[in-house]
Amino acid sequence: MGGQKSKRGRKPKKPVAEAMDLQMTIAGTTSSISMDDVFSVNNVETAEEETEPVVRKGRGRPRKIPKPDEKTDVGNAASPVRRSSRAAENNGDCVPNVSVVVDIPRHSTVAEPPPKRENVAKVVPSMDAVVKVFCVHTEPNFSLPWQRKRQYSSSSSGFIIGGRRVLTNAHSVEHYTQVKLKKRGSDTKYLATVLAIGTECDIAMLTVNDDDFWEGVSPVEFGSLPALQDAVTVVGYPIGGDTISVTSGVVSRMEILSYVHGSTELLGLQIDAAINSGNSGGPAFNDKGNCVGIAFQSLKHEDVENIGYVIPTPVILHFIQDYEKNGEYTGFPTLGVEWQKMENPDLRIAMGMGSNQKGVRIRRIEPTAPEFKFLKPSDIILSFDGIDIANDGTVPFRHGERIGFSYLVSQKYTGENAVVKVLRNSKILEFNIKLATHKRLIQAHIKGMPPSYYIIAGFVFTTVSVPYLRSEYGKDYEYDAPVKLLEKHLHAMAQSEDEQLVVVSQVLVADINIGYEDIVNTQVLAFNGKPVKNLKGLSSMVDNCNDEFLKFELEYQQIVVLQTKTAKAATLDILTTHCIPSAMSDDLKT
Repeated sequence: MGGQKSKRGRKPKKPVAEAMDLQMTIAGTTSSISMDDVFSVNNVETAEEETEPVVRKGRGRPRKIPKPDEKTDVGNAASPVRRSSRAAENNGDCVPNVSVVVDIPRHSTVAEPPPKRENVAKVVPSMDAVVKVFCVHTEPNFSLPWQRKRQYSSSSSGFIIGGRRVLTNAHSVEHYTQVKLKKRGSDTKYLATVLAIGTECDIAMLTVNDDDFWEGVSPVEFGSLPALQDAVTVVGYPIGGDTISVTSGVVSRMEILSYVHGSTELLGLQIDAAINSGNSGGPAFNDKGNCVGIAFQSLKHEDVENIGYVIPTPVILHFIQDYEKNGEYTGFPTLGVEWQKMENPDLRIAMGMGSNQKGVRIRRIEPTAPEFKFLKPSDIILSFDGIDIANDGTVPFRHGERIGFSYLVSQKYTGENAVVKVLRNSKILEFNIKLATHKRLIQAHIKGMPPSYYIIAGFVFTTVSVPYLRSEYGKDYEYDAPVKLLEKHLHAMAQSEDEQLVVVSQVLVADINIGYEDIVNTQVLAFNGKPVKNLKGLSSMVDNCNDEFLKFELEYQQIVVLQTKTAKAATLDILTTHCIPSAMSDDLKT
């Protein structure tokens, strides 16, 4: 077999999980769009219902989508290229006199009953608690941070739990303007209030003030963590109709997964049940009708079929209990260290480990983490809260299973203490450490806040975050963004709580900045010889500068020099020309 070709000498891309698609609605038409594509409203794709579906990509030519009745491979039909739409399958079509709609694989005959139909029938009472979520989003515009993008609508799934609350995915209501819920079989949409959004775990909690919404509905009950090969049934409102769709399968894997939306790693379930656009936030039931997870992302690649991911009950209950304890979502704590496996016997001997000792070596410690005061590089972490850590960084999980020890950390709550036992210079030490959330130099999300910006003489300064990189370079930003920014994204650590990576986003062309027009997304290192720590510090230094020149030192040994008086005088005219209301964002004014 021939090897896979790579572009420009880079390694071939590995299949990665993507946040579940949402069913989008704009100006009366519907389409599916992945969460990676949501960041640019210009890429929202529409498909006419009455005529042949057509997808338009930017200003390019329309591309035809196979009709639902055409002979397409079900498993591979959902493998789009960047910003492509998925063909709708008939998951939501109504069937007369049948209370449950079950997806039947195309290779099955009518005479063959769907697999595990008896398990599906048992969850019928619980399905009344599954609701359809309608959300209007207004996302920030990172290219023009003083304004927002055009609003768009989406639909996804959710389900009712105790305490008059509803759970769905965080990416289903991200940057929400309005959220509405509709119960199964109802023709009324109820206004919802967002109580909490857990970006790291991709869960959001909603409620409805109208008492009519809660009449006649029993909340979903949670079940225990399922075992491998246990049957699961995913219920939701995928693209294709307004009725509930049910798909069934089994748990095929359980491990620490990468949560795409939150850029975190938490416990997750892999299932082989079909999960399609709009399933986001829908519950996964076991054969007893108890909820064992929330559908939230799928694996899209030409070499894989029917791989979906579910947020398991330990993560869900952690989110709920965190909200109940603190009145808000505080996040999942981390240990704040980077570690190395100790599988090599020579390495263990050199580090002074005994033959009966196992653990992992600390490579680096986050300067902003509480562990920085106690732990040191080259310490060997032997155990966490009394549970021994193996040389490969795993701990016992269940019979015949092991899991990364970060699972133990994620089970704790922010502010709780944990006992960490380490080996240092052949001595065993124990530290009682207060756990905290992770502070990254390049934040994984902006928690619904508008982006910060500062403008002087047409230079637009802003801070770098993962949503910013995704907006500028697309969902493949890890391949297309500048190497300097990627290196800091992957390896740099914040030295203080308020440290930010400040860049020149773009230059609004004017007479005063001739020759600087091509500076784009370049980091600002210093101003007039003083290091730039964050955007607020830079704006303060520029506004209070009385020197003759403004001198910005940029990455790649570039400098920008402007006369102070001329630059400040030209700023107002540039703001007027581009209809910019203010030279800085509101968070920099306080």
